[in-house]
This record gives sequence, C-alpha cells and structure tokens, in this order.
Amino acid sequence: MPWTERQQALLQGMGLRIWSPPPAALRPAAPQAAPAIVPLAVQAPVEAPTPAVTQGGEPAPAHPVVSARTPPAAPAAAAVPPPSAPSPQAAGVAAMDWPALREAVAGCQACALCESRRNTVFGVGHPSAEWMIVGEAPGEQEDKQGEPFVGAAGQLLDAMLQAVGLTRSEADAAHQVFIANTLKCRPPRNRNPQPEELAQCAPFLHRQIALVRPKVLLAMGRFAIQQLLGRDEPIGRLRGQVHDYHGTPVIVTYHPAYLLRQPTEKAKAWEDLCLAVSVYRQRQG
Repeated sequence: MPWTERQQALLQGMGLRIWSPPPAALRPAAPQAAPAIVPLAVQAPVEAPTPAVTQGGEPAPAHPVVSARTPPAAPAAAAVPPPSAPSPQAAGVAAMDWPALREAVAGCQACALCESRRNTVFGVGHPSAEWMIVGEAPGEQEDKQGEPFVGAAGQLLDAMLQAVGLTRSEADAAHQVFIANTLKCRPPRNRNPQPEELAQCAPFLHRQIALVRPKVLLAMGRFAIQQLLGRDEPIGRLRGQVHDYHGTPVIVTYHPAYLLRQPTEKAKAWEDLCLAVSVYRQRQG
C-alpha cells in the first residue's frame, strides 16, 4: 500500500527519504470495514531494517534479545555505577495506583531538584498504552508546561509517531502512546541527571511502566537506557537489538533533541522505529 500524502509530508519534514512498501508477502492483510482509527499494522507499512551480517557472511539471527537483567559481558568502564538507595518515602511507590502516584510525584522532595522546579513532569498518554516512550530529564519548556517532549524536540517526536500511526493525543490504547521521563523535575540549566537523582526517581518510572504494561518500550537517550537496562555503552552499540525489561521488549534510539543537532542520524532513528513496529506486530500475533 503506498504512502499517503500526509505520511510522505511527515517523513520529508523529518529529512528522511520515502521508504518503499514491504514486499507483497510481508504486507499486512487488507482491513475489513473501515474503522474510525486504522490499525497500526495497516496504517503505516514500514520497511524492516536490513538484517545484520556476521563476519563469516551469514545473516545474524533476527532481532537478537539482550536481557536487562543478564546483559552480555562488557568492559568494566561501561558499567553504570550503582546509584544511591531510594529514600524511605519512595518505599510504598510499588503499591500505588495512578492517582496516588501522580500525587506522590507532585509532592516529592526527595532531592534538591524540588527547590528549583516550576512543575513536576509526570507523563502523558493512555494509562494502558501498548507503546511507552521513556525520555531523559525535563528541559526548560517541559518544566514550564509540566509535560514531556514539548518544543522542537516534541514536534519531531510527534512527526515520527504520526508516521507509524501513533499519537500522544487522545486515542485508543493501540494508537495513543504513554510518554514519561527518567526524572520528573528539571535539572538546573539542563545539566545531566546525577546518579542520586536518577535513583530517587527510578521507583516512579518503574511503577508507571508496571501500571501501563506496554507491549513495547522505546528508550530515547543515554539516561533512559541506563535507567531501563543498566547499560552505559554508546547508543550506537545498543541500537538494532531487542533488549529486555522484565519481559517487555526495549528498543533503544537517539533522543529527538540529539537528532535536531545531528540531522544526519535521523535515518538511524527511523530504522529503530521500524524495528519497534516489527517487534510490536510480533507481540500482537
């Protein structure tokens, strides 16, 4: 099925070439009576990334799964130092429902970030979304509006999602994503999160994932990857694989803010999104 004019405009706006539809044998079946929202597998045909090839010339296994709990051996320098222990007030987070969790985040004073924030950034999206996106720390605009991924980076993320039939706007669980950050408060001057800050916010993020129960997790940026996988290798070494977070597949990719600074990497981010779509379709079956 050819790309619609809207999808072509979205991809061209992101600086990406138009991908050809997959071969007929791989295309999804034609939809039945036209629903109000076209299913993801039909609305956005995507081309699967080219399989990796081993040194011997043989194709590598499709979508290798790397466990977050038992990662492959890595150099000692790549290990993430153990974070500080969460504060006692976070001990009950694992039992919270959505209202209690939102209230706990809004009133959190576990670290010094509470002193400089304007708003906490809890997250947005469908509470039972099949896709969940995890970003890094809120920036200036996020701190002002209390919502993740706003401004230019948010616009780029929205365009990427729309290209595969997803949205942050109100929709059903299969099409509306849930978006959250590793930190719920903005670090001053947008500096990198500190280990103790990540440790204090980790229970909030983990509880959000447990409540959403997504079929696919998309980790955008180095600190999101560290928080979900406990890995500190460069993103270029981790992308193109299917990682694992307590049984949920994780695809890692670049943060939209990085893509705005390095537009030549947008094609790689598109490949990562295609891989995520492929994994999602497998889990639908």
